[in-house]
Amino acid sequence: MKVMIVSDTHRVHGYLERMIQLNGRPDLLIHLGDVEGCREKIEQIAGCPVEMVCGNCDNAFLDDLPMEKVIYIGSIKILLVHGHMWRVNFTLAGLVDYAKSINADYVMFGHTHKPLIEKDGGLTIINPGSISFPRQEDGRRSIVMMYIDERENVTLEPKYL
Repeated sequence: MKVMIVSDTHRVHGYLERMIQLNGRPDLLIHLGDVEGCREKIEQIAGCPVEMVCGNCDNAFLDDLPMEKVIYIGSIKILLVHGHMWRVNFTLAGLVDYAKSINADYVMFGHTHKPLIEKDGGLTIINPGSISFPRQEDGRRSIVMMYIDERENVTLEPKYL
């Protein structure tokens, strides 16, 4: 299974289209918030099932996206949040503790616009960065591709424009 993980598109969709062109259509797109009322547009671009959560910039659009969501891919448990409610700009401790308390295998968040993949015990923490407005030092637009084989072995690959 090929999963594309994105966040913080902020109504700018050309980069998402380009990432799909470069990496192929995913089997699942995970969007970690700040879609800003463009849920249908993102679903159309993705051309596959899409899981989304609400970002801090989505509230003004009165979208009914959940603040958090737990999904399963096979037996892999994944917690999806935007991150603003967990103050991820300052610390990941609260979010990591929460993800561990619900026995998540992965926690995925956005909001910081900075890519991150790290392990904390049995938990993998993923932030794809921002595909539209990156804030890391090199300023490259980023996503994370997640590949899951039939034995549920996972490979994570950051991708940049």
